[in-house]
Amino acid sequence: MTPADLADLLRATAAKVLVERGLDPAVLPDEVIVERPRNPEHGDYATNVAMQVAKRAGTKPRELATWLADALADADGVAAAEVAGPGFLNIRLAASAQGAIIERVLAAGAAYGTADTLKGTRINLEFVSANPTGPVHLGGTRWASVGDALGRILAAQGADVVREYYFNDHGAQIDRFAASLVAAATGAPTPDNGYAGAYIAEIADKIVAAHPDAVSKPEAQRLELFRAEGVELMFAHIKESLHEFGTDFDVYFNESSLFASGAVEQAVEKLKNSGDLYEKDGAWWIASSEYGDDQDRVVIKSDGKAAYIAGDIAYFQNKRSRGFDLCIYMLGADHHGYIGRLKAAAAAFGDDPATVEVLIGQMVNLLRDGVAVRMSKRAGTVVTLDDLVEAIGVDAARYSLVRSSVNSSIDIDLNLWASQSNENPVYYVQYAHARTASIARNAAEFEYDSVTPDLALLSADEEGELIRTLGEYPRVVASAASLREPHRVARYLEELAGAYHRFQTNKNLRVLPLGDAPVSPTNAARLALVNATRQVLANGLGLLGVSAPERM
Repeated sequence: MTPADLADLLRATAAKVLVERGLDPAVLPDEVIVERPRNPEHGDYATNVAMQVAKRAGTKPRELATWLADALADADGVAAAEVAGPGFLNIRLAASAQGAIIERVLAAGAAYGTADTLKGTRINLEFVSANPTGPVHLGGTRWASVGDALGRILAAQGADVVREYYFNDHGAQIDRFAASLVAAATGAPTPDNGYAGAYIAEIADKIVAAHPDAVSKPEAQRLELFRAEGVELMFAHIKESLHEFGTDFDVYFNESSLFASGAVEQAVEKLKNSGDLYEKDGAWWIASSEYGDDQDRVVIKSDGKAAYIAGDIAYFQNKRSRGFDLCIYMLGADHHGYIGRLKAAAAAFGDDPATVEVLIGQMVNLLRDGVAVRMSKRAGTVVTLDDLVEAIGVDAARYSLVRSSVNSSIDIDLNLWASQSNENPVYYVQYAHARTASIARNAAEFEYDSVTPDLALLSADEEGELIRTLGEYPRVVASAASLREPHRVARYLEELAGAYHRFQTNKNLRVLPLGDAPVSPTNAARLALVNATRQVLANGLGLLGVSAPERM
C-alpha cells in the first residue's frame, strides 16, 4: 500500500463514515493528505483530515477521527489506527501491505514513478539560451542541469515536452562579439564593452586559418565574415559542451528568423490593430505593468525600430502557433521583468496568461577551501560549464546544481563535490546504488530462484522505513512536476540512500545466507527489497540525468 493508496482508502472510508451518520461527504478534499510522522513511534503514516473537515461536517475533530479509526480497524492492509492530540489519526500498516510496495516497484521497473497526469499536454520548455558570444557560464549551466531534469520529470508524468534553445544571433551583443574577433585577429585592443578571454583569440585564429584574406577584406565585409563564422564556431562549442554535459535540445530556434520572416512586424501590427498597444512620446507601448512588470515597456521605439521585447512577443506567438499548451521559460536572476512582459504578450494575443510560466534561477558561486573561484582558463573573468565539469565531473556538476531550489543562490564547494565520501551527496546516492548492484551480483551465486520470498516477514524497523520510503517515490515525482522543482527528487534520493544504508548496516538483517545455509524466504524477501531499492535509485538518478554506477 503506497501513500497514494492509503490516501484513497482514507477518503473512501471518511465518505462512508459521514454518509452513515447523515453528514455531507462533500466537505472532504479531493485528495486526503497522508504524511510520514517524524517520530516513528507515532506510526507509519498520519493524517489531519478529521481536523480539516470536522467543523464543516458538523462534528468534532476527535469524534470524526475516532469514527475513522474504528472503520479502518477492519481494512485490509491496516494493522492499527489511533487517534492522537486534537484529532490526528496515526496509522500503522500491516507488513504484508508494505510488502506490496516492493512487488509494485519490481513489476513496474523503469516505469515506477511515472504517471499520465499530464498526458495530452504539449509543453515548450526553453532553457539555457545563452548568447553565442562566449562559453556557457555558471548560470546557464545551472539551467542546463535543472531544465533537462525538469523536462525528464514532466515527460515522466505524461507530458509531450519539447526542449528548446533560443539562439540569440541578432542584436548589439553580436555586433560587439564580431568587433572583438576582428580586434583579436588584427592585434587591436578589445573594443569598449567587447568580449575578452582566450576563447576570442582562438576563434579569431580559426577564422583567419579558414579565410586567409579575412583581415584584408573591406571593413563591412570583414565584420560580417567574423560575425557569421564566429557565431557558428561559438555555438558549435556551446552545443558540444551541453551534449557532453548530457543536455540536448529538440529545437534550436534562431532569433534572426523572426525578423527575416516578418514575424515581428506581423505580431506588432496585430497588436496595434487590436488596440493592445498604445502610443506615447512617439513610441508604441505594451501595458506589461498590469501583469506584474514594474513598468510598461516600449515595443516600437520612437525611431521606428523594434525594441528587444518585440522579438519576445513574436517568439511567444510562434510557440503558440506550433500547438504548445504551456510555454515555460527558464531565465536568469536579472530577468524578473520578463514575467510581466511575457504574460502581457499572452494576454494581448487573447491567451490566458497562465499559458506562460517563467522560472527565475539565482546565482551560483564556486568555492575551494572556502575561497571564491572566479577566474576561467578560457573565458577571462567568467567561470564556465567546462570549468565546472573539469573540476568535479559531469555527474557531480549536474547533481550539485539540481539539488537546491532555483529560488536560492548556491555555493558549490569543489573539494566536497570532488571527494569520494558520504559528505558528497551524489557519491552518497550513487554508492547506495552500487551497493545494491554488488549484492545482486553476489546473490547470483545462490539459488534464490527456487525460493518464494515472504514479504510479510520484513517487519524490522529498518525494513519498514526503507519500504515506506520506496512507496513515497511516485508522489515525490508528481510533486516535482507540478511545482517545477526537480530538487525534490534529489533530496528524496538522499533520504532513500540513507534508509538503505541503515538497513544494510544492521548485521541482523542479512540478505545473503550465512555460510552454507540455504536461502530462506526471509533472505529472498530482503533481496527483493534490495532490488526494489536499486530500481528506484536508478529511476530517480535517471530523471536527474545522473548515472547509476554498478561499481564504485
